[in-house]
Formats: sequence, C-alpha cells, structure tokens
Amino acid sequence: LPTFENILFGMGNPLLDISAVVDKDFLDKYGLKPNDQILAEDKHKALFDEIVKKNKVEYHAGGSTQNSVKIAQWMIQKPHKVATFFGCIGKDHFGEILKKKAAEAHVDAHYYEQNEEPTGTCAACITGDNRSLVANLAAANCYKKEKHLDLDSNWELVEKAKVYYIAGFFLTVSPESILKVAKHASDNNKVFCMNLSAPFISQFFKEPLMKVMPYVDILFGNETEAATFAKEQGFETDDITEIAKKTQNLPKENKKRQRVVVFTQGKDDTVATVGEKVTMFPVLDIDQNDIVDTNGAGDAFVGGFLSELVQERSLEECIRAGHYAANVIIRRVGCTFPEKPDFH
Repeated sequence: LPTFENILFGMGNPLLDISAVVDKDFLDKYGLKPNDQILAEDKHKALFDEIVKKNKVEYHAGGSTQNSVKIAQWMIQKPHKVATFFGCIGKDHFGEILKKKAAEAHVDAHYYEQNEEPTGTCAACITGDNRSLVANLAAANCYKKEKHLDLDSNWELVEKAKVYYIAGFFLTVSPESILKVAKHASDNNKVFCMNLSAPFISQFFKEPLMKVMPYVDILFGNETEAATFAKEQGFETDDITEIAKKTQNLPKENKKRQRVVVFTQGKDDTVATVGEKVTMFPVLDIDQNDIVDTNGAGDAFVGGFLSELVQERSLEECIRAGHYAANVIIRRVGCTFPEKPDFH
C-alpha cells in the first residue's frame, strides 16, 4: 500500500549520542557493564566530561525512538516526512544539531523546546562489539503532555498516523502522553507498537509499562529484556519462545488485533509470535570483522520493521526488513546509514 506523510508517529527522548571507544578500566571506573543501557546518576557526571576528551569522539543524533523512525524513513525514501517525531529538547547548540539532523533525515520532527534544561545526551561507551549506554535525559525528561501533545496542531499529526511507535524509555518521562496515544490507536483500530527497551524499564517502571500493555499490538525487545520482563512478571520460565507466548497472552483492549511479540537475540534467530505459534527467523550472516559497533542495531531492526508495517506487508517481510536494516547499521559507527538502502 502507498505511504503518505505522517503515516508513522513516534514519540520519545531525543538525545545527542556521544560515542567513543573506551577500555575496561573506563567501564570499571564508572561501574558500567559492557553491554547495558542505564540512566545517568551523579556518579556519571564526570564520565561525560571524560568521554568528550577521548581522541576519537563522534556526535550523532540519537534517542531510541528517533533512531527507529529515521531508519523507517530511510528505508521508504519517498515521500519525505513519512514519520512524525515528538520529544523535548533545549534551546541550545545540541538542540540545533538535533533539528538539523532530523531535517536531513526527512523526519517531520516537532520538538517541544524549553530553556530550563539543556538538550539530552547519551554516552555510548564502545568496547569491541559491546556498547554501554549512559543517558543523561536532561531536556528529554521535560516533555509535557499539556504543553505539546494536547495542542490541536500537534494532536492532528497523531490522528493522521496509522502506526505508532514509542520505546519503553519514554515511560520514565511521560506515561500519560503514551497512554493518550495508545488509547487513540486502540479506539481507532490502528497499530500501537512498543519496545521493552532496557532491563531497568521492566524492573523499575513496571507499573506504567503494564498500564500501557493492554494497548500494545506489537511488542519488541531483545533476549536480555525479555528475560528480565519474564522474571518481573513471574512467568517462571527462561525459554524465550515460552516468554513470547505468555507475553502475547497478557490482557489486551482491542480484540480485533492479536498481539504480536518480536524478540531479537543479536546474531541468533529472531523469535516472533505468528498467530498461535512461535516462529524463529534467522538473521543475515555477517563476518565478525565487519561489525563496527552494535549501537543502534535494535533501533534499526524496529525501523526496518516499521517501514514494511506501514505498507501493510506480512510479518515475515517486516522482520526481513528489520534484519536488513540492523545488518547495515552494525557495519557503521552509531545509528548511521548509507545514502540509499539496497533492500528488495
């Protein structure tokens, strides 16, 4: 089916990624696991100063949801502005960079701009093919439903969309905004997608996560997040296919759509619920030496998936596009991509 402007709606934390290759001592110094996503605490303040001084630091527009809608736009190519993005930034240099990068990616970004807090940043600490992400939300944490989402001109863009995607990360910022969008999707039989995003979401933001869950048509996550979610929900299994099944069967508002659960597992098969069964989808082969950095692989998978979903293609096709996009992104630094996709 043809796509149109604003068919895809995303809302989340717009962050400027600051990525650098670090060593184990650096991780140990700040108490970081090699492969993790956390929110910055006071003890990480110095980390941001230190990482900027690294010899090969790179700046990229980031934020999980924003990455995904950008990749979806890249996969679709034309028309431009297929994706809308909402989030909060500061009135500062980093904020200007994010605006410029969104425009270059042809994403229709409508930021809520405020000057209480500076634009959020995310330190991507790269060791080998692992990445430890430390997010300092700052401005991203200041998103206000009544100041932005509720405005008629903005809500019209929400109503225009057919597919919605919000990463679980945004549950720490504005669960009320997520619920408003999720209920709109459910009431109008549109597709609402969410991501488990990181283990800490299932652990410490369980209540808002489970408030939104009945409205979730498609749930994404990786193997670690799936395991944590299962543990927190008392599923009493560490079998990923069982976890997918049990997650699919959680209560759901819109009965017209059966929930689809999609769990990626790095280089191992992607697991997805297809009707009553759980199917494994092998990822594309890649030589270990071609992997530059895995930061953004999960976001890219979702972006590729969404690009086919908005065109109402089959789940198999959506997953194939997700695998393609992730395969492209892991060959590059950050969540960046070549000029045009080569996906058929």
